[in-house]
Amino acid sequence: MKITVAGLGYVGMSIGVLLAQHNKVVALDINKSRVDQVNARRSPIEDHEIARFLADKPLDLEATTDAAEALTGANFVVIATPTNYDTRTNHFDTSSVQRVIGLAREYAPNATIVVKSTVPVGFATEMRTQFDYAGIMFSPEFLREGRALYDNLYPSRIVVGDDTPQAHQFADLLVEGAVSKDMPVLFTGAVEAEAIKLFSNTYLALRIAYFNELDSYALSRGLNTRDIIEGVGLDPRIGAHYNNPSFGYGGYCLPKDAKQLLANYDQVPQQLIAAVVESNRTRKDFIADEIIARRPKLVGVYRLVMKAGSDNFRDSSIQGIMKRIKAKGIPCIVYEPALAEEDFFQSPVVRNLARFKEQSDLIIANRMSPDLLDVEGKVYTRDLYGVD
Repeated sequence: MKITVAGLGYVGMSIGVLLAQHNKVVALDINKSRVDQVNARRSPIEDHEIARFLADKPLDLEATTDAAEALTGANFVVIATPTNYDTRTNHFDTSSVQRVIGLAREYAPNATIVVKSTVPVGFATEMRTQFDYAGIMFSPEFLREGRALYDNLYPSRIVVGDDTPQAHQFADLLVEGAVSKDMPVLFTGAVEAEAIKLFSNTYLALRIAYFNELDSYALSRGLNTRDIIEGVGLDPRIGAHYNNPSFGYGGYCLPKDAKQLLANYDQVPQQLIAAVVESNRTRKDFIADEIIARRPKLVGVYRLVMKAGSDNFRDSSIQGIMKRIKAKGIPCIVYEPALAEEDFFQSPVVRNLARFKEQSDLIIANRMSPDLLDVEGKVYTRDLYGVD
């Protein structure tokens, strides 16, 4: 069994490592640095389990930038390339996925193509028609950044958007690589699988937005947010999980998936999905106003990453706060060890943490860190529980 995995981000790396325990996996990426790191058994992303497996496990895994080398002779081609949301078209940019499908049809014409990238509802069906090939399916991933391999080893569920022998074989490969073997396995239509992904992430965004708006209310009325959350969460139908206030939801998935689902609601009556998208903007406005009201002379932005254990800056909520307060004329400095540049959004990057803390009049942190405990009085955060 030869499996090609296209894309060495969180999804591609985790699925590649998972499958390479029992199969020959060739990873394909356009970034030579990432390819070299994988071949040197170093993880190109921030993920403890991936780093450990690369260092300690006998994986049949190699990486290349050569499409012909990666794809020729493949039984399965798993596509995990990025699909950014294009706000001009209100649609995911699926061009990278389509390019890989085209290459797979050229070099591995009999391979089953499994799309793991997040796509609009109807994408797999469209690709089957466009390429005149039935062997294209969608299988959503449900991974956390920084815990992607863990979530593949102990999956909440496996969903495959097809019910063919090849679909069952792919599901079996995922089960074979997992540590936990008792997960539900669901075979659906292609469009239903795509909808499952978007509705799952939008519900998570909704839950974050709900507890953030609860926190906004408590702050505005001088109430104790934690007491309210704990009282609400004691209802077993609600539960005491995924309830830690923040500056807003961010990262690779939730913002773009909620916006894509909203776009898919064209001509369908709705109010709630639009509210989830709008609530995130409103929360950032509220947090920025709270910071501006304190009249800080210089704001230190502690970490640009979306959450602890991540190296992803994309759509992190703290960037939205930073841009809002800078628009009011408040200067910022940034502490971000994962950033190579000398400035970010025209604000200086300070690499020495002690100097960063000393210079900052107020420090904003989406998540509190032990690094900031000695200047806790300077820190503005809505992190109540110390978890993501």
